[in-house]
Amino acid sequence: MALVLDILAPNVLLAQSIGRWGNFMNQEAHGGPVTRQFLENLYLSEFIIEQMNINGTYYHPTFLYESLWSLLGFVLIVTIQNRKQLLRQGEVALSYVLWYSVGRFFIEGMRTDSLWIGEWIRVSQALSLALFIGAIVVWFIRRQDYPPISYYSDGNKGQKKTIKMVN
Repeated sequence: MALVLDILAPNVLLAQSIGRWGNFMNQEAHGGPVTRQFLENLYLSEFIIEQMNINGTYYHPTFLYESLWSLLGFVLIVTIQNRKQLLRQGEVALSYVLWYSVGRFFIEGMRTDSLWIGEWIRVSQALSLALFIGAIVVWFIRRQDYPPISYYSDGNKGQKKTIKMVN
């Protein structure tokens, strides 16, 4: 199961990076009000700046922040998963949870359409915090108590594998 999650995790980040552009097209899930000058200082295209003008008010392009965060996470995770003796099976998926939770926690703080727990924290931020802590705990426990889990750089790398069919 860990291997399947490790295969899926970077691809989910890439899909999330692309999917956030749907929020842009629908003019939803944006941040708080900003000035046009603020958006121009981000060197955004005129198309994006104008799309962030909703009913005469410009808004933080949180879709773009999350899209770029997810794309950067995809690149980093794909890069580090190929490093020798760095990540063990299951840790690519945990890296995804850690990465996405951090970005989501901060980006969610800019949004205006969040659900709140009381008056002090948003539901998505609380969930991100819980997932972040949970992933660290799982990572630590897996490294301490479980039998050794092989690294991705171990094993049959580069060797031809033969699959025998049984009738």
